Amino acid sequence: MLHRQIFKELSSLFSLCLGSLLSLILIGRVLQLRELFLGLEVGPADMAMLFVYLGPFFLLLIVPIACMLSVFLTFLRMSTDRELVALKAGGLSLYQLLPAPIIFCLLCTLFNMGISMYGLSWGMGNFRSTIVDIVQTRARIVIQPGVFNQSIPGIMVYARKVDNASGKMEEVMVEDSTREGATIAITAPRGIIETDKIRGDILVRLADGKVYRQQKGSVSVLSFREYTVRLDLNKLVTGFDLGEVKPKEMSWTGLKKLYAAPGEFADNLNYMRKVEVEMQKRLALPIACFILGLFAMPLACAFEGMERQMGVIMALVNFLVYYSLLSVGFSAGESGTVSPVVGVWLPNLMFAILAAVGLQRAARERSLNVVGMLKHAAFLHRRKERAACR
Repeated sequence: MLHRQIFKELSSLFSLCLGSLLSLILIGRVLQLRELFLGLEVGPADMAMLFVYLGPFFLLLIVPIACMLSVFLTFLRMSTDRELVALKAGGLSLYQLLPAPIIFCLLCTLFNMGISMYGLSWGMGNFRSTIVDIVQTRARIVIQPGVFNQSIPGIMVYARKVDNASGKMEEVMVEDSTREGATIAITAPRGIIETDKIRGDILVRLADGKVYRQQKGSVSVLSFREYTVRLDLNKLVTGFDLGEVKPKEMSWTGLKKLYAAPGEFADNLNYMRKVEVEMQKRLALPIACFILGLFAMPLACAFEGMERQMGVIMALVNFLVYYSLLSVGFSAGESGTVSPVVGVWLPNLMFAILAAVGLQRAARERSLNVVGMLKHAAFLHRRKERAACR
């Protein structure tokens, strides 16, 4: 019965923390997405789907925070309300209260492992496809008949006739001034707009036209049967990189295959180190749920008597320390300063040791009482002030 009540409280707090943190992050993305789709007819359903696809990317980091906060707040309440004292007086030790938080942390670990292995690549893949589809629609809308379109910096597209349904255009002119020291003008009687979803580009395919190249005071003219102009969506979509798929967007299977057979990336040591760091990250963050959850138990005992609001802040400060160490490990692993295994797993090892030592001290009732120490320090300070006034 006791374990059921503890597990129920852990689950409710986890849902509250997870929902709150995820909502705050996604709300922060609203402004970025509004700027991204400014002037486009993007409905609420499209925005909702984009948020769903972004969810796994943020959940991978949020789940360990929510797991830690839920365990911390549950045992902080129990210690502050003297429930732990009453249970210990009844013959129960802190170790006998472990089954509920251990099962809860294991479930969080499995949940985050599923996100890491499958959810992340699913979400990022669908997010990329949706963005490209929306921008493709934008490109067809912007390239209106008889209008000079300059949506992408350095590129101007003009078409006398445009079929928005098929993307076909007639009497097309494209001016490319992105190359330093040269301006290229391309004319063609017909063309079509397509999208390369793999590379994240819009393709303007022109047929039976001419290329006029002006460079250093001279003009050259070339005829062509087929000519393709690539419009980089990264310049159109600010805030999101739609270039080649990065390791953080790959599935676990894709990462393993790439690590086993690098192929064209064999000589790119920086890229392969990023792949290895990403693989270790996909394992370390789910395991962090279990480690941080157990770390939160003695931490809550140390802050016995603290209000919940301050408790949340202190728990977040401790997680910030963990994540700072993890970020340093990522950077060190990607730069080759240390092995990716060492860089990514060292914070987990450190907090696992702290959790084990903290649980042992808390079970023996030897953990630090931070609130009591602060009150005692304040009392000594007041007494010293009174003595000085006399």
